[in-house]
Amino acid sequence: MGNGDTRVRGLAARAGGWSARHRWAAVGIWVLFVVLAMGLGSAAGRVDVDESDQLKGETHTAARIIKDAGIEEPASETVLIQAKDGKVEATDAEFRAAVADVVKAVDATGRVTDVTSPYDTRTISKDGRSALVQFDMRGDSDTAGDRVEPVMKAVEGVQKDHGSLRIEEIGGASMMKTFSDAFGDDFQKAEYSAVPVALGILLIAFGALVAALLPVALAITAIMATMGLMGLVSHVQAMNDTANSVMLLVGMAVGVDYCLFYLRREREERAAGRDAQTALGIAAATSGRAIVVSGVTVCVAMAGMLFTGLATFEAMGLASLMVVAVAMVGSVTVLPALLSLLGERVEKGRIPFLGRRRRNGKGNGESRFWTAVLRGVLAKPVVSVVVAAGALLAIAAPALGMKTQNLTLDQEFGDSLPIVQTYNRVNDAFPGGSEPAEVIVKAKDINAPEVKDALAQFKDRAIGSGASRGPVEIKLHDAQNVAFVYVPLVGGSDQDKAGANLEKLRDEVRPATLGKVDGVEAPITGQVAGNHDFNDQLVGSVVPVFAFVVVFAFLLMLLSFRSLTVAITSILLNLLSVGAAYGILVAVFQHGWGASLVGAEGVGAIVTWLPLFLFVILFGLSMDYHVFVVSRIREARLRGRTTTDAIQHGVVTTAGVVTSAAVIMVAVFAIFGTLSMQSMKQMGVGLAAAVLIDATIIRGVLLPAVMALLGERNWYLPKWLNRLPDLTHDESPEAVAAPVRDEGERLTV
Repeated sequence: MGNGDTRVRGLAARAGGWSARHRWAAVGIWVLFVVLAMGLGSAAGRVDVDESDQLKGETHTAARIIKDAGIEEPASETVLIQAKDGKVEATDAEFRAAVADVVKAVDATGRVTDVTSPYDTRTISKDGRSALVQFDMRGDSDTAGDRVEPVMKAVEGVQKDHGSLRIEEIGGASMMKTFSDAFGDDFQKAEYSAVPVALGILLIAFGALVAALLPVALAITAIMATMGLMGLVSHVQAMNDTANSVMLLVGMAVGVDYCLFYLRREREERAAGRDAQTALGIAAATSGRAIVVSGVTVCVAMAGMLFTGLATFEAMGLASLMVVAVAMVGSVTVLPALLSLLGERVEKGRIPFLGRRRRNGKGNGESRFWTAVLRGVLAKPVVSVVVAAGALLAIAAPALGMKTQNLTLDQEFGDSLPIVQTYNRVNDAFPGGSEPAEVIVKAKDINAPEVKDALAQFKDRAIGSGASRGPVEIKLHDAQNVAFVYVPLVGGSDQDKAGANLEKLRDEVRPATLGKVDGVEAPITGQVAGNHDFNDQLVGSVVPVFAFVVVFAFLLMLLSFRSLTVAITSILLNLLSVGAAYGILVAVFQHGWGASLVGAEGVGAIVTWLPLFLFVILFGLSMDYHVFVVSRIREARLRGRTTTDAIQHGVVTTAGVVTSAAVIMVAVFAIFGTLSMQSMKQMGVGLAAAVLIDATIIRGVLLPAVMALLGERNWYLPKWLNRLPDLTHDESPEAVAAPVRDEGERLTV
């Protein structure tokens, strides 16, 4: 091959070799795959997660009853009428006139139904200064936000005629429209920004336009193919928009990373004097293998989300797993073909200044900065371990007091939007009124005397127990033998208090009333109940998910490196990295330390779904760097270097690509930290901080220091484990001959 016949075995090496020899076929197959995936996915359409499948438990049971009964719950809206100065009361003529105007105005739009006056429904606050006009939107509740604008304008018109009163609309449809208008473009902006940001960083890293475009092109095509596959797979496992956003995030990160690893190694070998074919063969056998090991590990980590039992998490896990697998396959197949086709033209579009300074002149790809850092770390490994580990443990310490909860509207969006202020005012005047518990009562005959009596008792006891201050509304669906009971919970937006009163309804009030009637089902759902059930299910899945990810990642490291020590240290270092990320999240978003520096607020809690989500994502992405660095160290060790020299060589030669990859990931994740929603800020900051810590302190200081202390014990494998499959041998059991122009150096993988 070229100036040296390199023969290697192993999946990545064989795939790279075949693609380089059949480059047009490889490119054609990839393009065909992407086009077919997109076409078939578009034709099949995407099946989204059904509300009845979102959760298990009572929330799921209630959704099933509603679905089986064929009842379409409309989007409910409320207009708050409130005295601004506290002097006007609901019994005053001015107040009554405003109520009448609101009822007339919203009814005249033709977009609403079942408009009720507070004087009929008794939705007047205890102090008599606030009242609620309630109505439902016509048509599908999912699209009510598209039809609510005329109603909102009608309410605004009434407000102009009654200056002494506060007249404001709130409800599912109006909130949907308000948030869509205010934040709907946030995700699109973040997703669109990711590509130019990644391209800009790659231009700096490579100093050439063509080389910078390759990783972005691979990531985009992998994402496009996965979007098509999601449509096909959704007929087995339903997907949703959240899974799509996470897939884009992960796809851009790993797609660019894998291509970056491969391309930098190929360029490094050519800079060392090897011809293009030989350099490509070495890159396939080394970086290609690292990509396969890393990709499989990341896929295993993402698969952990399938153990949550939560439909949204399962969709996110499967979508992320697919995009990682597609990017991994593309990196070891179409990328070698493109590099073979381009040859020296990969350097086209050279940016003069960046092109001159991207190499240190020796062609060995070593980083001067990390060479200096490693010199100090390896000289005093004990001090380095103590200082670095101590610092990370200190950063992780706040995580011990982590409080998780589903963020309320004001926590999620702040008080910058008028509708959030309306939400708070409604909850202050009518605790729980904006998010009542919903009891879905299913009976053989909903009008049977014993059922009606039980409904009346439930209504009385709900108020008598202190769980609700009323009014409790009962809506009958006679034809379906179903009743909806709406119970405003005391506590309102206070999740802890509202949750406690929900438990009172479920554990005390319901058994004493509806629970005594044979054949009656009465699951309690609603926003508070949904959050409660989600939390319970998520907490119950933490141990299985953690165990699955950690155990399988350990086994993959053990099989890939044939070292018990490497497998153990890999897991421990990754856990330390995740712990530090948790600590930063708690410090910034729970305690508010430095929150203003990232444009956030201390909201007193971490959104419930984030810790488990971050663990899975970070554990997978951290393995990217770890596998890449340790593979290079192992390679150098097998070439005959001492362990210390191998560590030095492995870290400094990978520092450039790891730094570039980390900067891209941090930049992409940081974009999500700029979004308006606090939960998205938490996700963006948590991911960005963890990747930054992982690529610097973990890989640049702790890993080399720990390996230096362990010495030859790094490669320890007990005799009783020798029967394990040898994936290292599968990749390349013999040396990869890669001679340069003036020397006969042999490279062993």
